Amino acid sequence: MPADEDTPRGRRLLSKGRMEGFSDGVFGFAITLLVLGIVLHPPGTPLQRVLHAWPAYLAYVVSFLTIGGAWLLHTGLTDQLARTDSLFLRLNLMLLLVVVFLPFPTGQVADALHQHDTSGERVFVTMYGFTLLAIRLLGFTLDAYARHEHLYSPHQDDEEVHRDRRKLLPVIIAYVIAILIGLALPPLAVALYFGIAVYLVVPFREAARLLFGRHSPRP
Repeated sequence: MPADEDTPRGRRLLSKGRMEGFSDGVFGFAITLLVLGIVLHPPGTPLQRVLHAWPAYLAYVVSFLTIGGAWLLHTGLTDQLARTDSLFLRLNLMLLLVVVFLPFPTGQVADALHQHDTSGERVFVTMYGFTLLAIRLLGFTLDAYARHEHLYSPHQDDEEVHRDRRKLLPVIIAYVIAILIGLALPPLAVALYFGIAVYLVVPFREAARLLFGRHSPRP
């Protein structure tokens, strides 16, 4: 396979296809694990227990969108790769390590919010925020390293990745603000994490063009 050709130093690297397949499997596994954090707690009728589990639903959606956004970025940048190197593969493993860890703080946040455990909320929502921030930072570290080491194919620039690069600074600032707010008002911080996740995943500009562009007169 072309991606498995020996490097100038004579070392054989893992093919891009194998890395993408492994990464996609890990992303899918992590997203699947999130649903295990949705637990119905007694007492109450079945309907009451379903309604009272709203913290688990909120944490699930935030984490699902965050992992989905990371997968979109990862797919966009790996599609542009001409080759990989050993450090890129290890950075990719670090990203996957944090992605698979996310279901743990997701479940803890849902339990703390459900039980109205104030001290637990602060601890777990803060852990949750740092995990969300780490996923985004590691994704952009992969992209920055690939550009620095010229791992991308020439004349390729994925619009999804380019758009996410522009979002990096405001997203980091938003995460830091939400983490600080979470020390005092954990539920508000979770709501902010939801807003950030929606901002990362929903293509607002494309949606607006779809909704309004077709009605504009042709030049």
